[in-house]
Amino acid sequence: MTVLCFQPVTESEDNVAPQSSLSPEEVCTHIKQVGYAASKRIRIYGEEFEVLSDPFPTPDGIAINVRSMRSSLIRVLQLPTTITHRVSRPLARTA
Repeated sequence: MTVLCFQPVTESEDNVAPQSSLSPEEVCTHIKQVGYAASKRIRIYGEEFEVLSDPFPTPDGIAINVRSMRSSLIRVLQLPTTITHRVSRPLARTA
């Protein structure tokens, strides 16, 4: 089992990805490829979750459906900008 860990965003950040040439669907595909896909387990915001859906766009950014391993509650989890920014940035090319 792979558990992904990321630090949560601060309150001053919002969950909107930066301007990029990628569509929201392409960003979701890239986020899925780095481990945020259905049937995976992640640790984020200090809690462990089972991912129930692939990433999907929302008006506030990118989200996933999850089940809390602590309480078994199912909810929509907004992904932090650190994740959406990472996949939205164009790759740097070296000479």
